[in-house]
Parts: sequence; C-alpha cells; structure tokens
Amino acid sequence: MAQLKQYINGELVGASTGEWFDVENPYKLETIGQAPKGNAEDANAAIEAAAAAYKTSWPKLPAETRAGYLKQFAQIIRDNQAELTDLLIAEQAKIAGLAGVEIGFTASYFDYYAGWANIYEGEVINSSSARDDGTSNENIWLSYKPIGVVGGICPWNFPFFVMARKVAPAILTGCPIVIKPSSVTPLTTLRFAELIAQNIPELPKGVLNFVTGGGATVGSAITKHPAIQMVSLTGSVEAGIEIIKDSAEKVMKTSLELGGKAPALVFADADIDLAVDRIAASRLIFSGQVCNCAERAYVHESVYDEFLTKLKANFDATAYGDPYAADSVYSSQVSADQLDKIKAITERAVAAGAEVVTGGAVADKGTGYFYQPTILTGVAQDSEIVQKEIFGPVLPVLKWSDYDAVIAAANDCEYGLTSSVFSTNVSTVMQAIKDLNFGETYVNREHFEGLQGFHAGWRKSGIGGADGKHGLYEYLQSQVTYLRY
Repeated sequence: MAQLKQYINGELVGASTGEWFDVENPYKLETIGQAPKGNAEDANAAIEAAAAAYKTSWPKLPAETRAGYLKQFAQIIRDNQAELTDLLIAEQAKIAGLAGVEIGFTASYFDYYAGWANIYEGEVINSSSARDDGTSNENIWLSYKPIGVVGGICPWNFPFFVMARKVAPAILTGCPIVIKPSSVTPLTTLRFAELIAQNIPELPKGVLNFVTGGGATVGSAITKHPAIQMVSLTGSVEAGIEIIKDSAEKVMKTSLELGGKAPALVFADADIDLAVDRIAASRLIFSGQVCNCAERAYVHESVYDEFLTKLKANFDATAYGDPYAADSVYSSQVSADQLDKIKAITERAVAAGAEVVTGGAVADKGTGYFYQPTILTGVAQDSEIVQKEIFGPVLPVLKWSDYDAVIAAANDCEYGLTSSVFSTNVSTVMQAIKDLNFGETYVNREHFEGLQGFHAGWRKSGIGGADGKHGLYEYLQSQVTYLRY
C-alpha cells in the first residue's frame, strides 16, 4: 500500500506529527493508500516557503519562463496518464472514461494557461489633465501585478482538474501557491507532486506546495495565515462561509465555488429526445456528484408526459457499477456518508408527498455505495428536494405552463451556478438566457463548461470564478500610474 507524501518547499515530506490517514476505494471498499495527516505546522511551513519564493524570485521571472513549468506539468501528466487515471478511478470510483477525460483535460488546462504568458495585459487610459495651454501632459497606465501567496482548497469530486484550475493561473501570474487536496481523494494529486519532485528538480522551492490534512487544521491555517493574500475554495457553502469570516479579519480576497442547484427548462418546441439525453447525462455524470449537474427539470405541460416517459426509459436503461465496465454510466458514490445523505433527502421528499417514478432506493451491487437512478414527481417548488443540492443521481421533475412562472421558479433558489434551456426557437432561447440569473446557461446541451469560459456563480454559488481570461485576472491586482511630463 502506497504512502504518498506532502510536497513542501521542493521536498517530499511526511506530516510533522508522523501520522497518516487511510484513503478508501469506495467501489471495492478497501484501503488503497495513505496520505500524511498534516497540521498547522505543515501548512505554515508551506506558506512560509511560498512567501519566501514570492519575495525573492518568482514574480520577477518573465511570464514565459513561468509558463515553461506549466508546459512541463502538462507533459508529466501525459507521460503518466494511464497511472494517474487508474489512481483517480481507485480513490473515487469515477468511471474510467470520465477519469481519463479529467486527467487529459488537466494536461490541456496547464497548456492553455501557459499560452497566456505573452497575452495578458494592462491598459492605457486617456487623461483629463492638461497644461496651462490646454494640451495634455499625462499618461495613465493600468498595469497588473501578482496578488501574492495563494491558498487553494480542493474538493473530492474533481480533485485533479480543480487542483490545476487553481495552480495554473497562480503559477503563470507569479503567485506561489499552497494546495490542500481533499482528504477523501488526495492520492492522484500527491502522486503528481511526487512526479514533479522527480522530474522537475529545477522548479524553484516554495512555488508549489501540497499539504494534506483536515479542513479544521490545514484549511484553517491556510486561510488565517497573514502571508496568504487570496484563498480559492471549491467546496461547500458552509466551508465558504468560514473562509469569508476568516477573510474579513484580514480583508483578504476570496474566490469561491460553493455548489449549485441547476434548473433545466424544457420548452414545448424542444427536441425531446435531445433534452432527455442531455439532461440525463447531466444528472447522472459521476453519479450526480457534480456542482453544475442538472438538479431539477421544469418541463412544459404539452410535452411533459412524453418527456417523463422517455426519461424513465433512459434512467431504467442506465448501466452502473464497475467503473471499468465499458457500459457503466456511473459507479459508486464517493463515501458511505454521501450515500446516506442522498438516501435521506429522497426519503424526506417521498414522506412529503413526492412520487417515485423510478429508482428511489439504495442499490445492492455486492460492493460499493450505490444509489439507483431516480426520478421524482409531485414535488413542490418550496420543498427541500427542489431547493437544496442533492449531489446524487436523483432528479425532481416539475410541470409548467406559464413562462414568467417557470422563470421565477428557476431563479427561486439560493444557488446560481448553472442552468440550461431546451428549445428550437431562437427567440425563446435568447429571452430565457436574458431572464435566467445564473453564472452559466447551456442551450440544447449537457452541463459541462469549457476551459476558455468563465465558471462563476451567483448568490450562494460563490464569489469570483475560474477559467479563461477572467479566471486568470482573479490572481492579479491592479496598479494605476499617473505619469505627468
């Protein structure tokens, strides 16, 4: 059984306590490795190393030089793609195809941000200042500098990709970073750190650090340390609130993605087969454990029966189980706790009057934490199952007839990350996009963002965002120079 170490100040190290914690394969229900049980001492050591790199060297290097390391990260991933994919499958029961996509997409993400090295720029602003004769004698320049040392706190559902989502723009812009992987799924990230240590010994010390341990110890130490100038979290609303509290004392920038409750709106003129296929794919991807999943469907009354019949057939035909099986759409939930949460929220919905169209129970596959693909109807707009994130393969379906009412229902949620529209009428689509209050709206397709977009939510889905040009600028702060001559 592998023991993978932390990466602090350019060295692979165990925890200062000498303790380790087990990582479970949630499909096979067996321990597959151990990670160091780090604490505040480990986090502080990593932060101090990052702070030293920030003060002495890293921001002073050309962006193109920093981008060169991102290209090396991408190549390391590609050179070890099969191993990293298998490790990701093992530690979180992600089906092989999706795990392979995550590993490959992560390499592409590093390459993408490396390409920004000679592209991101400042501005020249017209000045209103003038000499006595009325002519201008001033230039105004807006330039950008790295914000400083960054703390990145990663989730368990896309642990490798989200790591890169934080590391790539930080490294490129000159910000040393300390990453805390999820304690549920740390192994793929730690193996990546080991590969960096083995293959890129010239990476300046302190620029990139990985510290493992609990959120209450390592996570808290990261957010509270005075050298940390920004924390980027992908996680729960509760974790985000704690970071906001800590940031208030320091007046520190935060970038937070905190979950979603995405509505999928199906109009009367929609291609129903397409809508069924894409909504099912969006709901069942990684067994529903994705923040931008379609979490609730609103279907026009004229196509409701057809949609529900076809959606039930889709869910009933869904193969799930072994992550390596070619026909598996999803595998195990990531943990027993996660399975219990899905079971409990579904049971409460049924007790409140919801009708189970299909599924609605834990599935016995002989191993793993499985929940059946589930469709619920007869749910109220203000019910828990419609308002709260399920994070499992359960979809409530609601009928609608009035446009203004369905838009109000879709927007009636504390989250505002993603949404989708299914219609063949461009006017309907454009009006719905205008009226939906979500950071992303997908039209006639699955819920899955592109690396060149901007993944950002409204309301309790978060603050700031990631990806593309705008994600890059999250790691920069502006400086305006008034130059009079």
